[in-house]
Amino acid sequence: MELAIFDLDNTLLGGDSDYLWGRFLVRKGLVDGETYERANQRFYEQYKAGTLDIHEFLRFSLKPLTEHRPETLEAWHRIFMEEMIEPIILPKARALVERHRNEGRRPLIITATNRFVTAPIAAAFGIEDILATDPEQVNGRYTGNVAGLPCFQEGKVERLKAWLDETSLTLKGSWFYSDSQNDLPLLEQVEHPVAVDPDDTLAETARARGWEILSLR
Repeated sequence: MELAIFDLDNTLLGGDSDYLWGRFLVRKGLVDGETYERANQRFYEQYKAGTLDIHEFLRFSLKPLTEHRPETLEAWHRIFMEEMIEPIILPKARALVERHRNEGRRPLIITATNRFVTAPIAAAFGIEDILATDPEQVNGRYTGNVAGLPCFQEGKVERLKAWLDETSLTLKGSWFYSDSQNDLPLLEQVEHPVAVDPDDTLAETARARGWEILSLR
């Protein structure tokens, strides 16, 4: 079976779920607003520039998960989905996923954003397979650490290769859709790389290499 692989933030979504989760925490008064917002914005700008230190960012972004019970976090996430994610799910993105599914491909989301934030979003697209950065849990509570390899840049390639080994699938005939220069390592692995509403660096690379450029906005 061929794969249709999708980045999530600013690809299937008209925004960044990781950044918006931080904004949600600030809005609800669950973190120190000014300090958290300033750091959240700084990391987001680094991500867009391709200079993000993923380990530094994860220490920051996973810390709030350690401070609350999982059932409380899940209740907040349901509100987050309704208020901040559902409005940015792109209709053209839904249609694209369904097109690939109807053509017999298996959809897979691969995202650097942690699984707590992204698994319910994948479910909203009807996508069962998701590779994401996995927050560590011990005795049912988040520790603030990462379990395994962060799903970022070259890490996406390594995580995907491990998943392919587990599922006995291959990248033959595969598609990958992304907006970000951070995903160049994975875009180079697939047969059909597609730049979706790309950042400047990815757009330049896509034009130079003859890759498809698509807008879902």
